[in-house]
Amino acid sequence: MNSSTTQPAPERSFLAKIFISPEEPRLRAGWRLILQTAMMLVFTVIVSIGMAPLILVLQGSALLILSQVAEFIVLGASIYIARRFLDKRSVESLGLRLDGFVTKDLLVGIGITFVIMGLIYLAMSSVGWITFEGFAWQFEPIPTVVGGVFTFLVVFLFVGWNEELLSRGYHLQTIASGTNLFWGVVLSSAVFGLLHLGNPNATWVSALGIFFAGLFLAYGYLRTGQLWLSIGLHIGWNFFEGVVFGFPVSGLDIYRLTRIQVHGPEMWTGGAFGPEAGLIVLPALLIGAGLIFLYTRGRKSNDRA
Repeated sequence: MNSSTTQPAPERSFLAKIFISPEEPRLRAGWRLILQTAMMLVFTVIVSIGMAPLILVLQGSALLILSQVAEFIVLGASIYIARRFLDKRSVESLGLRLDGFVTKDLLVGIGITFVIMGLIYLAMSSVGWITFEGFAWQFEPIPTVVGGVFTFLVVFLFVGWNEELLSRGYHLQTIASGTNLFWGVVLSSAVFGLLHLGNPNATWVSALGIFFAGLFLAYGYLRTGQLWLSIGLHIGWNFFEGVVFGFPVSGLDIYRLTRIQVHGPEMWTGGAFGPEAGLIVLPALLIGAGLIFLYTRGRKSNDRA
């Protein structure tokens, strides 16, 4: 008979139960999220003070790009520190592995959103909800057109990276580590919707639409295990929705190559907020999800989440 006995695990202290994960020696997911958010706020103040001289002299497109650069620094720094020292994981493990799929995922994501935004435009136009007024170069000099397109291309490149790194990267995956993947997707998408309530013309209906868009973007991550497809989807969504097809982008009236007036029922079109706040976005998201599935169905299982 084996005389050795298994020693019971030592009882965790009250504070350890509150703050420390039961699976490994790191803070619970909720505390890690809180600390990353706190760092983000602190870094926002620091970067704003540091960039104050530029903010005071720049205007127009230069100021718009500077604001995205500032967000890039703030989010990058706070997520890097949180991931390395609170999560005790590599930043690459968020879904930023540099492999042969990076460029392809980015370009396919952008292409998918061209298709679904084009379908939204065609559907609304076919039922008479859009009045086409002309193209930008018919009203403005070519240098103005090129400048406007370039500005918002740069802006949306930053937006796609910044928001996906935060929402499908840190938020989704940290919540999932404390609960499960289902709640990680749902809760991170809900936060994504709430964060857009500060946009012009936002309502609770638009927040719900952004929530569904968040689920769509999360699907790209779930199918690949990486963020690149979701980043491409996000970049393309904003650029094609606003610059190419002329809709408001989440309530923002940005530079538009296609000049249109939308006058259909707001319940369907989304009104001044854009298609994300209308029922028109739901079939578009389903088509987009189908295209994501077709694109990723040949992907090896170890390349997926």
